[in-house]
Amino acid sequence: MEVRDAVERDAAAMAALTDAPEPVLRNVIHERSVRVLVEEGDGEAADAVDDETADDVQGFVSFDAREDAVFVTQFGGDRAACERLLGEPLRFARAEGLPVELVLREGDDAMRAAAAATGFEAAGSGPRFRGESTRTYRYEE
Repeated sequence: MEVRDAVERDAAAMAALTDAPEPVLRNVIHERSVRVLVEEGDGEAADAVDDETADDVQGFVSFDAREDAVFVTQFGGDRAACERLLGEPLRFARAEGLPVELVLREGDDAMRAAAAATGFEAAGSGPRFRGESTRTYRYEE
C-alpha cells in the first residue's frame, strides 16, 4: 500500500468510498490537497491511456490550509485507510505549526474512531450538513 497525490482518474473510485458525486470529487482534486491510499497495479494498467485507474484506491483524504488551521474537507475508506491517510494533513500541519480540524456527521462512527485513533479530540458541535448534526474535531500538538 502506498499514499500518493490524487489524480483526476481517481475521482470515480473516491466517489465509491463516499456519498459525494464523481464530478464534485474531480473538482476537489483540482482545488485541494488530496492524497489516496492505493494498492499498486500490476504495471500493465499503468501504461493505459484511457480513464482506467492503474491503482486500486482504498481511501482518500482532502485538506486545505488556511491562516489559522489545516481543515480536512473530506475523507473516505475503511477505518485503517482513514487512520493512515489522516496522517497526511497532520504532517503538513506540524511542519506549518498549525492545528488540524475536521467535521463529522453524528452517525459517522468509523470516521470518528479513525479520528480518535490519530489523536483528534471533540471540540464542539459543528454546522448542520444536509439536515444532520455534526461535531467538530481538532488535533493540536
